[in-house]
This record gives sequence, C-alpha cells and structure tokens, in this order.
Amino acid sequence: MPERRRTRSLSARLSALYTPANPRFWRSPVRGARFTAVLGIVLLAGLTLLFVTGLLSYAAYNPDLNPVNDKTPGKGLLGFYLFSWPTGPHWLYRLTQGLHVTVGIVLVPVLLAKLWSVIPRLFALPPARSVGHALERLSLLLLIGGALFQFITGLLNIQLDYLFPGSFYTLHFYGAWVFLAGFVTHTVLKAPQAVRVLRNGIPRGEPDTLAAPDPLPATLSRRGALAMVGAGSLLLLITSAGRSFDGPLRRMALLTPRGGTDPGPGPNAFQVNKTAAAVRITPADTGERWRLTVRGPAGEFRFSRAELLAMEQHSAALPIACVEGWSTSDQQWRGVRLSDLAALAGFPDRPPGVFVESLQRGGSFRKAALRDNQVRDGRSLLALEVNGAPLSPDHGYPARIIVPAAPGVLNTKWVETLTFGEL
Repeated sequence: MPERRRTRSLSARLSALYTPANPRFWRSPVRGARFTAVLGIVLLAGLTLLFVTGLLSYAAYNPDLNPVNDKTPGKGLLGFYLFSWPTGPHWLYRLTQGLHVTVGIVLVPVLLAKLWSVIPRLFALPPARSVGHALERLSLLLLIGGALFQFITGLLNIQLDYLFPGSFYTLHFYGAWVFLAGFVTHTVLKAPQAVRVLRNGIPRGEPDTLAAPDPLPATLSRRGALAMVGAGSLLLLITSAGRSFDGPLRRMALLTPRGGTDPGPGPNAFQVNKTAAAVRITPADTGERWRLTVRGPAGEFRFSRAELLAMEQHSAALPIACVEGWSTSDQQWRGVRLSDLAALAGFPDRPPGVFVESLQRGGSFRKAALRDNQVRDGRSLLALEVNGAPLSPDHGYPARIIVPAAPGVLNTKWVETLTFGEL
C-alpha cells in the first residue's frame, strides 16, 4: 500500500506541472468527444475497407501457389488465403487496389486529425488505472503505431520511394496484422461510446474528458475544423485518384506517379512501371537470338518470335493494374493463348498452372506462378502486340504475359520460359 500511494503521489505531482501530462497544457477549444467521435466513425468505415481490400490484394498474388509469389517468411497462420483469385470481371484488381490506395490517401487528413484530437490522452497519468484502462492504452499504442507505419510505408510505395529497410511486401504484411490487433481492440472498447456520443451527446452531468479544461478563445468551430479535414481529403482525392483514369483526370493526379514517365505517342503510349533500361535488358537480349522455351510432359520446345506470330492469334481487351494503385484503361492485346501453349506442352484437355520466367536477371517478380484457372481463361495471352503494333521494349518486347484481373507484377514482361505443370 505505501508503494502504491507513493506512485499515485508521483503521478499527481507530474500532472500538476505545466507539461503534456497536465490537462491544462492542452488548450484548443476544438477538441471534444463529439469531434473525435465523428472522425472515429469515418476511420472505422475507411480502415475496414482498407483491410478488406488489402486481404483481396494478398489473395490476388496466389500466395499459396509458389514461394516466388509470396516472399513473406514465417507467415504461418497469418498467411491464410480466402479463395483462388478469379479472372473475372477483368477489371477486378483495378477496382480493389484502386480503392485500397485511393481511400488510404484520402484518409490521411482524417487520421492526422483523429490523432491530434486524442493526443492529450497519450500523456495522461497514471499510465494505467485498471486492467481495462491498461488494455485501452495498449490498444491505442498498437493502433497509432500500426496506422502510422502502414500509412507511411504505403505512401512511400505509391511514390516508388523505397526508403525503408527490407521488402515493402513483407513489412506491409506484418504491419497490417499489428495494426489490426490494435484496431479491433480499440473498436470494441470505443465504438459503442462514439455512437452514443453522436446520437445523444455527452450525458448531463458527465465531463467531456477530451475537451480542454481551460480553452483558448475559439477562432474556428468544431464544424469548421471538420470541414477543413474534409476539404483536405477532397483535395487529395482530386490530385491522386486520376492515376486510374485516362485523359484530364490522369493529368490531375499531381501527387502520385502515373505509372512512370510520360509514355509518349503511339500504340504503346500507356503507363509502364519498370522499363527495359531499368532492369538492364538490351536489344541483344530481345533480338533475333531470342527464343521462348515451353516445357511440359511433351518435352521442351523453343520458338522464335516469328514462329509464335505464325500460330493462331487471339485478342483481348485488358487493363494493367499495379499494386501502387495506378492502372491503365483496357488495351487491345494480341498473341497466343496460354491454353494453346499448354496444349503444345502436353496438356490438351485441362491446362494446369504455369511457372513464368523473365529475361530480367534481378529484382522482384522476375519469376511468377499463374493458377490453372488463369491459364484456362481464353483472354490469358502470351502477348506479342498491343493496340495493333508490336510491343515496345518497355512493354515487354518480344513477348509478355497478360491475364485478366491479375496484379501487374504477374503480367510478366520479357518472357523467356513457360513451364506448365507442377508449381
């Protein structure tokens, strides 16, 4: 008991000093339970959407198919997948990942305002008054730390600035589960209270624990502050969402890369993420000596580009959608169906999955695995042309994979080898 009284006495003395632990240190008249509750409900909806679309993005990589598709070490039960990723509708990944990235960007002002509104509680003493209070503080720590980590790494990935150590894929994966633990706990503890405040306000006789006890004169109302947050989110929406659309909207996406540099004129004038020069692919690699190797039970076959062009050609109108959130409109691809190549390799009736290898000698996803349903889809091509012209070097000349609804990194460029069968 004496030790407990001394601890309380120390907390009381620290709280009395003019420090962040003193409630009177925080004097903004904007803070309050209702202001925080509004932001919390918006984040509840938005962050839930982010987590669901993040899980869908994880499933789109076919993480159970081959280790090259999922480089997360020791994922264990966290690496569960919900279902085999479908090929239809063909714009599915364009929609889900576009929502994931766009909503994440739009929520930045809301998240910052929410953190600002509750920051006095982070300094409150004593650190834990009860088991329930300790659980709340722990959930807040996981929530804030996880949210900041996920948003910062996500925004850097969108900008193609990999300043953090390690793989974005792995860091974002584990960060999502840490954040989810805090998010779920905090939601269970605080969502009922937020709903009550929005419906009925602060009960008569109860203090508003988030309001400043000694506020400065108001220069902005709480509604005005919420309007500023909304305006910030709207500005970010206008200057980022266009990277998924052609025309003026894409030119308005000033805050996000639109798939790399200006693609220039002509049939190949659409966004590209990784250029041939960036992965050190030279004209000698893709010239007359290039051959596509196809392997399967029937043996190993090698085809020149001219021989591939002599095969039956098929067309498909498909977009490219990247994990960074940008996408193209439907492009007109033409080439050999993957199912036809599977038949040549020894699978004439029911094509299996395929292991794809690129000429690219380094970097992530130079190898990728596609599921059997992706190979069987008649729109899945080894593309040789796009929009009526041969592929450009940056779009994967002499041949590339194009599959409906697949993430861009699985649409392998500069294809060298296709191995059908066990993955």
